[in-house]
Amino acid sequence: MAVVTCPGCRERDERICALEQRVGELEAQLREALARLGTNATNSSVPPSANPPQAPKPVVKTPTGKPSGAQPGHPAHLKRRLPPERLTRTIPFVPRRCGRCQQPLPRDPGPDDPEPTWHQVAELPAMAAQVTEYQGHFRTCPGCGTLNHAPIPGDLKAHSVGPRLAATLAYLTGAHHVSQRGLEEVAEDVFEVPLAVGTVANLQAQMSTALAPAHAEALEAVRAAPVKNVDETSWKRAGRLCWLWVAATGTAAAFLVHAKRGWDALAALLGAPVQGFIGSDRWSAYGRLSPWCRQVCWAHLKRDFQKLIDRGAAAARLGRKLQRIAGRVFEEWHLFRGGTFGRRALQNHLDAPAREFERLLRAGRRCADAQASAFCDNLLALLPALWRFVVTEGVEPTNNHAERLLRRGVLWRKNAFGSHSEEGCRFVERLLTVVQTCRLQRRSVLRYLYEALLAHRSGLPSPSLLPAQ
Repeated sequence: MAVVTCPGCRERDERICALEQRVGELEAQLREALARLGTNATNSSVPPSANPPQAPKPVVKTPTGKPSGAQPGHPAHLKRRLPPERLTRTIPFVPRRCGRCQQPLPRDPGPDDPEPTWHQVAELPAMAAQVTEYQGHFRTCPGCGTLNHAPIPGDLKAHSVGPRLAATLAYLTGAHHVSQRGLEEVAEDVFEVPLAVGTVANLQAQMSTALAPAHAEALEAVRAAPVKNVDETSWKRAGRLCWLWVAATGTAAAFLVHAKRGWDALAALLGAPVQGFIGSDRWSAYGRLSPWCRQVCWAHLKRDFQKLIDRGAAAARLGRKLQRIAGRVFEEWHLFRGGTFGRRALQNHLDAPAREFERLLRAGRRCADAQASAFCDNLLALLPALWRFVVTEGVEPTNNHAERLLRRGVLWRKNAFGSHSEEGCRFVERLLTVVQTCRLQRRSVLRYLYEALLAHRSGLPSPSLLPAQ
């Protein structure tokens, strides 16, 4: 017997079905909105300074009851004694009479006398810059009355600020983010040399030209390096968004300001074809690189796993399992880096976690959470790039090296809001390249800036920025 459904019942069932579908869509939208509201420094690349008010508070360590400062067994960091050639003067205190019998003591130390104790005091001399005035005098000939003039040589008139002062102002900009207006104040208040802001800008343009060979040298070095780390951050040029990129090895860092954040910018930085192994995050610009020549940053992955945990339900269960494997990865890496065991042992220790990690990703592709499923699918395509650090010398599991070097550019951007011109962008990338490369090599930044500017003004080859081979 056929069941006859009245038109009203059919309409009701269709309406219920449509409402259930609509509720499902709204629930999905609500989950995505809550996930975006829950984005913070623990589950994304958002810096801690940009955390929303509801973000988890920073981890506060439980007091141990121990006194603050270095603990017993900690290596001492004592005051470093400067060598004799660095001293301006030495003032000796020599005992004249014996404190016991008042016998006069010899002026020179005996063979059994210990070395003298020492205490060094550093002080700045008067900081006023040395100012030389060149005068072109006139003389009237007593015989014929002709007025004669000895002009100031053109090479002396070419510059009104010497290379050492100009290098110091550039150092304050590149290493400590002092603005042009701030440099004007430093020149007048510290060095007693009043400078116009226009003069400061002209000095920066000249320094930029002097550092062009060093920048090209660093670019060539990182492009040819077998391993490098790459990262990027936003920049501004005349108020328009652009990007500050960095590629770095252990001894060189090359910066580049580019209008784009995609492959064109990466190719401009690293050259084409890209050589060597690249450590980076999972930004799409790196997607054109083979996963066999990449190392994906595990610090970023750890935040991605936390994001899965924050989504709840099935995604949270997957995220917690992946998070535990990430903890194992860092634990084994720190032991390896500390010399506890060698690379073969590192490979053995991480073999089982790597297999379990792949199994979880394959299972995660069937996760009921669509975003968690897509995340697992994307990560499976990068599987070789997750474990490159295990087998290749010089590759690290994180991109911290590039991020630390890029931090100086971030602070410069926050202070100066970017650059006003293309020439300003060139100055930024060249100066950051020199500052960070010198710091990686433990060289004096100020000395290099002075030598580079002096060579440029003298028409001589620029000093090498790279260490001697």
